[in-house]
Amino acid sequence: MRILGLDYGSKTVGVAVCDPLGWTAQGLETITRKSENKLRRTLARIEALASEYQAERIVLGYPLNMDDTVGERARKTEEFQELLKRRTGLPVVLWDERLTTMEANEILMESGVRREDRKKVIDKVAAVLILQSYLNSIRE
Repeated sequence: MRILGLDYGSKTVGVAVCDPLGWTAQGLETITRKSENKLRRTLARIEALASEYQAERIVLGYPLNMDDTVGERARKTEEFQELLKRRTGLPVVLWDERLTTMEANEILMESGVRREDRKKVIDKVAAVLILQSYLNSIRE
């Protein structure tokens, strides 16, 4: 059972995948785009990765506000969820991602990754954290 995890941002999408047994998440890549609304190549790349890893579902980080309300970023994520469902034909689960980018940054700082290098991988690390949280919840 392979699952893709995504950290969807305005210009990047961090991508992670779990092992075939669904125990651990590993970072794959960060997909970048020039403009927030230019999603065709991003969707095509996610579709290719889902096919390559034979993913059965996608877990998409859902950026709720700290007070549990749905803000602008969460609404854009819901729109992206619909595009992903149509493009891949896979179920797309929204998963609370609050504070994952901050946690990813702390992990990278503690690992000694330089500031300029952190920007290149932070979304991928956040995708790992989102997917691992989801995997932990379905095992419990």
